[in-house]
Amino acid sequence: MNHPYIFDIKRYAINDGPGIRIVIFTKGCNLNCNWCHNPESISPRQEKMYAPNKCIGCSTCVEACPVDALTLISEGIVTNTNRCTLCGKCAEVCPTMAIELSGRTMTVAEIMNEIEKERVFFDQSGGGVTFSGGEPMLYPEFLIELLDECGRRNIHRAVDTAGLINTEIMLEVAKRTDLFLYDLKLMDSEKHRRWIGVPNEKILENLKILSASGARIFIRIPLIGGVNDDAENMEATAQFVASLSGEKKPVSLLPYHKIAQTKYQKLGRPNDFQLLQEPTKEAKEQALAIFQKYGIEAQTGG
Repeated sequence: MNHPYIFDIKRYAINDGPGIRIVIFTKGCNLNCNWCHNPESISPRQEKMYAPNKCIGCSTCVEACPVDALTLISEGIVTNTNRCTLCGKCAEVCPTMAIELSGRTMTVAEIMNEIEKERVFFDQSGGGVTFSGGEPMLYPEFLIELLDECGRRNIHRAVDTAGLINTEIMLEVAKRTDLFLYDLKLMDSEKHRRWIGVPNEKILENLKILSASGARIFIRIPLIGGVNDDAENMEATAQFVASLSGEKKPVSLLPYHKIAQTKYQKLGRPNDFQLLQEPTKEAKEQALAIFQKYGIEAQTGG
């Protein structure tokens, strides 16, 4: 079985499905959104994150490194990536957590143990577990085993997906999932390729098929100023969502913010945030009005 790295476990989550939830985040994504607020989720591999502003220059990590991959200079710690084995010793000893290792392996039993700790909140709020990423369906056997185990324990199951996945796998996952949080970015395929790295035909087709299967789906749309918040794209998106089989799918608009900029810096991964803007109040109101025109329940956030 192909086990993913888990890069985060978010407890007491209230924006990733109904009720109070625990969210399990897997590393690895087959999209590359310019605005990704979890850039550590893109690579399927472990990654080291370093925050120079937290570093106190104590050299504890340098001394702990078993392969002499770290050097302390005036600007902070420099890692020789050819030597570094990502053993995590530096992160373990760093007193200020300036160095972190993103991604750890966990068994199904270990994850279920973490989920069970939150059961009291599920029972009181109608919550459950949400599997997110990255793209959790890139690890179908692992995900299905977790979903089956949650089902046996009567725990509500949600899967957050971008939809670029094998259709047969998606339908197998759907048999074991109570709710999909399905991301839509852009309706124009060429613009989708420009901003996300891939076309969107498979994503839209999968959403049609998933809707026809009777699955419960919430649509989530990141709203980025100058990218997809224009009336033309919102109109096309609303038309598409309104055409899906079954009951009309509720829509959550997720306004872009630049809070992830520090994560890119920690990863040493440049990102031109000047190209991306938070949507204006007018753009958010316009988007809501367009969805409401098509009889679609829409909200900002959530």
